[in-house]
Amino acid sequence: MRIAMWSGPRNLSTAMMYSFANRGDCHVVDEPFYGPYLRLTGLPHPMADEIKASRPEDAGEVARDLLGPIPGGKPHAYHKHMCQHMIEGIPRDFMADCVNVFLIRHPARVVASFTKGYAHAGAEDIGFETQAELHDHVRSLGQAPVVIDSADIRRDPDGMLRALCGAIGLPFDEGMLSWPAGGHPQDGAWAPHWYASVHRSTGFASAEGRLPALSGDAARLADEAMPHYEKLRARALSAH
Repeated sequence: MRIAMWSGPRNLSTAMMYSFANRGDCHVVDEPFYGPYLRLTGLPHPMADEIKASRPEDAGEVARDLLGPIPGGKPHAYHKHMCQHMIEGIPRDFMADCVNVFLIRHPARVVASFTKGYAHAGAEDIGFETQAELHDHVRSLGQAPVVIDSADIRRDPDGMLRALCGAIGLPFDEGMLSWPAGGHPQDGAWAPHWYASVHRSTGFASAEGRLPALSGDAARLADEAMPHYEKLRARALSAH
């Protein structure tokens, strides 16, 4: 099974990658299209030169690799994707051969966290519109994509991961609930800038508190993303 997990930034996506990596039967891939995305856009992301050097493949080669033999002879692969990377020039055909899951988070929390590391973020950087578009694309392929909210995972990791595994036809593994501190060999080159907190973790963080108070451009950015979030939230998985 190839699981394509579609997320935006600052959305529990790395913790989820570590969770699946700790199963033992699952190879993980960290943001495979990041290099092609930066070469196509020329955006001055933190560590952009290092990222492009570490991800030299063109987008077509990346897509072919995602459908190729799974490294280590493992039966499953988990692809951590950022929705905002899926711009024109990045192929989508491979999605038809994956089990597609959409990981969502309230826009206010995403904006508050992301702008700490990338102050000039716009709607295209946080990916909500593209996430909703990709969800519709998967439905057009005849699939019934799974949607899961990071807030629900943090509130009930055991229940939500069991529900997720059940929804995609994967046996649940208790190992998914924790992982060793210090990062993972499959971490992308950008990990030093973005992954400090998850590197200190050994499991999912506790439930989140109140929504952050935003103002100015940050508030407008979150408001713009809300309809896309609410569309997917209405389809979100619940624990059984």
